[in-house]
Amino acid sequence: MNKSEIHTVIAIGLLYVVRMLGLFMVLPVLPLVGDELGAATPLLIGIAIGAYGLSQAILQIPLGLLSDRIGRKPVIFAGLAIFVIGGLLAGITDNIYGVIAGRFLQGCGAISSTLLALVSDVTRVEYRARAMAVVGMSIGFSFGVALILGPLLAAWGGIASVFLFAAGAGVVGILLVATMVPASTVRSHNPQVGVSLDLIGDVLGNADLRRTTAGVFMLHYLLMSSFIVFPLAMRATGAIADADHHWVYFWLLLLTFILMGPFMWFSDRPGATKPMLLSMISVFVVSSLLLSGVHSYIPVLISMGMFFMAFNLLEVIMPALVSKVAPIDQRGTAMGVYSTAQFAGGFAGGGLGGLIASAWDISFLMYANAAICIVWFLYSLGLSKPGNYRTVTLRLSGHDQLSASQVADALLSVAGVLDVALIQDERLAYLKVDNDRYDEEQLTAPGVPAATVVSH
Repeated sequence: MNKSEIHTVIAIGLLYVVRMLGLFMVLPVLPLVGDELGAATPLLIGIAIGAYGLSQAILQIPLGLLSDRIGRKPVIFAGLAIFVIGGLLAGITDNIYGVIAGRFLQGCGAISSTLLALVSDVTRVEYRARAMAVVGMSIGFSFGVALILGPLLAAWGGIASVFLFAAGAGVVGILLVATMVPASTVRSHNPQVGVSLDLIGDVLGNADLRRTTAGVFMLHYLLMSSFIVFPLAMRATGAIADADHHWVYFWLLLLTFILMGPFMWFSDRPGATKPMLLSMISVFVVSSLLLSGVHSYIPVLISMGMFFMAFNLLEVIMPALVSKVAPIDQRGTAMGVYSTAQFAGGFAGGGLGGLIASAWDISFLMYANAAICIVWFLYSLGLSKPGNYRTVTLRLSGHDQLSASQVADALLSVAGVLDVALIQDERLAYLKVDNDRYDEEQLTAPGVPAATVVSH
């Protein structure tokens, strides 16, 4: 990548860190101090934890489509401004309803899809995969930092300091957009990123995409509902002071990130994705059952460690699974539906988890989560075995005399090419290929339009 692309991608990565810190820092804190807020109940605390997911789920796709019309930066500025207002509202309130309203407003700054589209706008196609990898790493980094920083801030200045810090981070984000992010011109629809309303029905009609969409919903349901339990479970052991929770999160996350390496390597092997998915769902079942039955120090830590291992691994595997399953011209729409389900799962986890904890207790919530994971496991058994697929991007030349359908048919004649998506204005073709059968040398065969491979 050139200097301009590097600076822009770093800025966008920092924007993700800013937003995700503000959204995630409350997770390890609110269940411990929620009773200090007026009118707080376990149900309302759960809703406060997940409220951002509802507004994100509602607005993610509409704001992304709006950015196609009016430009990326205006949508990003507005989203960050709303995020700041939400943080300030939650920070100055003294009752749970104000926190819920603030969290909901934070989620209304739903700019993730717009940021991904911006990455596509400002990077050349051959470097886009690297840029997306930077975005993915920034999200994972922010989650880990949030679990450590949230308890530290709460111990120093109470829950209000967590929300006010988030508001301040949003202001930093606005400055980043103003100074480091260039304005972009939307030149064409990128099937890897863009959302098409016309394709949503096709995505939902695909059985494998329905299963992956349900899977990410479940993953983030578990995240939010489990964080209603984790802080309280550590407190219940009597061996971990509230002020030391950040150290527990730090060492557990560090250990699980180290242990994840071999599993990530294995999951990249052809045919290994589905077995790894089912294995990690099984880990969730065991983790939930373990935490439901005991409240002593070591079993609680083991249960939490198992949860973090499974969650972090599936957070990496599942987007890759969507990209393998979705037809190439539906991939951006599939990811948009996937993201909407992700945030909806966060809201459901907070709301339903809070309801169960309110009506019964946290042990019953863990039993319920184990049962839900068993249903998820059974539903995922129907997932097709993903092939050994990847995307190849071509820059076309010398095809002006051919229609789009003729170009697509010629490229589909190449061994191992499964799908073709054309962006004629930019002379680009995206190919979904089966690595086991793909023969790149056939691109030079007679009848195939002249093309240069720019990205694998």
